[in-house]
Amino acid sequence: MARHNETPEGRSVRLLRVGEQVRHVLSDLLARGTVHDDVLTSHSVSITEVRMSPDLRHATVFVKSLLGADEAEVIKALRTNTAFLQREVASKVRMKYAAKLKFLPDESFDEASHIEKLLSNPHVTQDLNVDDE
Repeated sequence: MARHNETPEGRSVRLLRVGEQVRHVLSDLLARGTVHDDVLTSHSVSITEVRMSPDLRHATVFVKSLLGADEAEVIKALRTNTAFLQREVASKVRMKYAAKLKFLPDESFDEASHIEKLLSNPHVTQDLNVDDE
């Protein structure tokens, strides 16, 4: 039986709320140029999602650089500055423990474009049009 404080995906509202707070703090830090790193200041970086562990001690941060340019370089720069970012998040998001940040590239945009390409395939559109009739 599902709890009342869970979303349809099974994650609690609290985890989603804290993850969104962490996402806002990280986005603000990157947008203001607070992180003194040449790679991060020269690239537009978007924090697309933050998934918190159930105990709120770990945060998986999904990142996408603008147009996917130099994504590996951006992830490396973020991982280099993880200690600074963790301190800033801990000072701005009031939690019992400071969450450890783990940065990963966001693959969801690539998956969406792949699905869109598959759906635009003439064989697939032919099958979809048959179902409509």
